[in-house]
Amino acid sequence: MTISPVAVTDRASFVLAANPGIMTLDGTNTWILREPGATHAVVVDPGPSDETHLQAVLAAAGEVGLVLFTHRHFDHTEALGRIVELTGAPARSIDPEFTRGAEPLVDGETIDVDGLSIDVFATPGHTTDSACFLMGAERSLLSGDTILGRGTTVIAHPDGVLGAYLDSLAHIRELIEEGLVERILPGHGPVIDQPAEVVDFYLDHRAERLDQVRAAVDAGATTPREVVQRVYRDVDESLWGAAELSVAAQLDYLRQPNFGA
Repeated sequence: MTISPVAVTDRASFVLAANPGIMTLDGTNTWILREPGATHAVVVDPGPSDETHLQAVLAAAGEVGLVLFTHRHFDHTEALGRIVELTGAPARSIDPEFTRGAEPLVDGETIDVDGLSIDVFATPGHTTDSACFLMGAERSLLSGDTILGRGTTVIAHPDGVLGAYLDSLAHIRELIEEGLVERILPGHGPVIDQPAEVVDFYLDHRAERLDQVRAAVDAGATTPREVVQRVYRDVDESLWGAAELSVAAQLDYLRQPNFGA
C-alpha cells in the first residue's frame, strides 16, 4: 500500500496515520515542513510506531533536520524512538521526556532549519506541555490538539487545565487579529482556512459548557459522572469517559476563587 503525502502549502504537507478513532478523528496528521528549495525538512508529530506510516513520512521528507512534538499524547509521540533511529535527527518537545539530542522547547523561541523559520508558542491546556508552531512566512499555525480540524478538543483533567486552555485560545485569537495567522494546520482533521471563526466557536463552546456544568451543580450534581449524565445526554455514551475528564477540568475551573461553583 502506497501512502501519499498531501501538499497543503509551499512549505507544508502531511501524511495521515492509519490510526482513526473517536479521539483521533481520521488519524494523526504528521506534518512535513521544508523551506522551498531546501534539503532538510522538519517532521512534526511522527505519530504511531507504524513502519508503513514512518516510511511514507521519510519518503516525503527526505533528509530530516529536526523532529518536533506538539504535546506528549501517545498518538503523536509513539514513534519517537524509531524516527530518531531512522533519521539521526534531534527531537524536541516542551516536555524533556520527548526530547532527544537537543534542549526542550522554550516558549517564544525561533527555530531555523535550513532557512525555514518556526516560532514556538507554549499553549498549555489540552496538556501542560502543549505547543503551537508558527511558520510566519506563510502565516500557518500548527496547532496539535489545541485546535482540531473538526469538532472540539478534550481537556482531560488533571493534565488538561481549562483556565490555561482558555488563555491559550485567547493568545491564538490575538495572533489571528494581528494578521500573523491565516490558516491552522491541526494535529487531526482538515486544514482550517477561517481560523478566527473556529477559535470564536471554541471560546463560545467552552462558555456554553461552563454554564451547563454550573447549572448541573446548582441542580444537585456533585460528581463528574452526575454532571455528564445531565449535560451530555445528547452525546454517545462511548464518549462519556472522556467527557467526565473534561467535566472534572471544568469543575476545577469553577472552584477557583474568581468563579465558585
